[in-house]
Amino acid sequence: MAKRTPVEVDGQEFSAGVFVVDKPVGLTSFAVVKKIRWLLGIKKVGHAGTLDPFASGVLVVCAGRPATRHIDDFMTGRKTYQALLQLGVETETLDPEGAVVARHPVPELNDEDIYTATREFVGPQMQAPPAYSAAKYKGKPLYHYARQGIMITKEKKPIVIYDVKINGYDPVRTQLDITVSCGRGTYIRVLAADIGSRLGCGAHLVGLRRTCSGRFTVDEAISGDTLFTEEEPLESLLAGMIPVEQALEKC
Repeated sequence: MAKRTPVEVDGQEFSAGVFVVDKPVGLTSFAVVKKIRWLLGIKKVGHAGTLDPFASGVLVVCAGRPATRHIDDFMTGRKTYQALLQLGVETETLDPEGAVVARHPVPELNDEDIYTATREFVGPQMQAPPAYSAAKYKGKPLYHYARQGIMITKEKKPIVIYDVKINGYDPVRTQLDITVSCGRGTYIRVLAADIGSRLGCGAHLVGLRRTCSGRFTVDEAISGDTLFTEEEPLESLLAGMIPVEQALEKC
């Protein structure tokens, strides 16, 4: 993409703003950041909490130094995810992007079995990041080592899962649909694997959508698709801009 000069907003050069983007499946969080960086013509752009390529939903993007210096503030607050678990199949990455490493028969499950298993993971607890994650070890993400066959185990960190709601279970596809309300730093992939282990059949995450991050919701989000498909996406982007001070009120 050709370099652009900073855009003007209300007759002045753009300085800062916060954008809530509904990231589509298939794109990295960085791809969204890179696109917004180019559209605005500025370098200082970052996101407040990554989403894996297979996941969709709320991605809070900060543009301009007055916004990016508050990224940590925007990462606080509860997160809400809709997650789809494939029971009976385990993958090396705990999600659909990794190779299958084990298959197990799925027992007949009733509502009580599923409720009991999921409730065990509600509350404060310790959780370690998965081997395939962006968590850092000696300055490099864990996936850098995992892709070379080096599995790094990091210390568990305290997290909080506030609630796990069961939306439905498909016994034919052996897929479990849940909504998770959790605090910062929670890996839903790890939770999915833990629930599968508790049910005695293993599991991995096949779908994930973040519907809420703090007080930022998907209902107010800019469609990430439009940023890549519209002929002139800048207008749509700027229409969804939240001033930094207004965004901070949501923290």
